[in-house]
Amino acid sequence: MPINQLHHLTSGQLFRQKDDIKPSSPNQQGTFSCVRSTESISTMSFTGKYELQSQENFEPFMRAIGLPEDQIQKGKDLKSVTEIVQDGKKFTVTVTTGTKVMKNQFTIGEESEIELMTGEKVKVVVQMEGNNKLVAEVKGMKSVTELNGDTITHTMTAGNITLKRVSKRV
Repeated sequence: MPINQLHHLTSGQLFRQKDDIKPSSPNQQGTFSCVRSTESISTMSFTGKYELQSQENFEPFMRAIGLPEDQIQKGKDLKSVTEIVQDGKKFTVTVTTGTKVMKNQFTIGEESEIELMTGEKVKVVVQMEGNNKLVAEVKGMKSVTELNGDTITHTMTAGNITLKRVSKRV
């Protein structure tokens, strides 16, 4: 299966196919059959560029985490682009919103320092749940990033306010 068709799988599993070409029988010269086998790959790859499509509760959430009102107003209508590079358990996430670029690196299960939307740098341990969900808790906030096909849904909860951002692979 060509790599560009892998994004059409929706079962939460990616598959790698291998074609083995063998003679149909030892006595048949020039006649071949194709045997296809499928091996499961354990985790989905988050690698790609994703453009923000929609968001819910942006302004109340940003106020709840202490972002200044002028920054909230500047950022509320901007379409951010998130680029994720995954190398096994290592991730580099670069979010570009207008002229602001925020880049964080972390390794699943290890303490890492990341920058929050407020500009504050904090220590966090990101965990993977299943093969398509990244979860972290920091400073009273819970962050869940879930990949389903070509869509990433990022929810962040602070107190009783949840910000939901949906981005599509570009």
